[in-house]
Amino acid sequence: MSGLAAAALTIAVTPASTVPIIGASGAIAGVLGAYFILYPGGKVLTLIPVFFLPWIVDLPAVIFLGFWFLLQFLSGVASLQAAGQVAAVAWWAHVGGFLSGLVLLFLLGGTARRRAPPPSPIEVVYHPHQDDNR
Repeated sequence: MSGLAAAALTIAVTPASTVPIIGASGAIAGVLGAYFILYPGGKVLTLIPVFFLPWIVDLPAVIFLGFWFLLQFLSGVASLQAAGQVAAVAWWAHVGGFLSGLVLLFLLGGTARRRAPPPSPIEVVYHPHQDDNR
């Protein structure tokens, strides 16, 4: 469903484009949108280049994916300004997929807590002679 929404937004934003829409990046972006809501505190191991030195840091998913979405949106806007040039990346598919992942999660009830609570962290130790009733 996110893939279809991604294609629909791409077509709506660039209706005169003759470039075929091929790929699953919009659908993947939908999964990222749902993850953004479901696991905002999840950690994303990220490589941040600082000049020539790699800096590896765990970022909260809400920060990483929020920054990623902002880059996709700004790149989409910039691609509209480049009149007559064909974009090699379907930026609007990423934007549409991400937004549809957010919306579909709520429409399909994915935010409801339907799972049983996690088991208690109490350690169970088995003593073989304790259960003997002889």
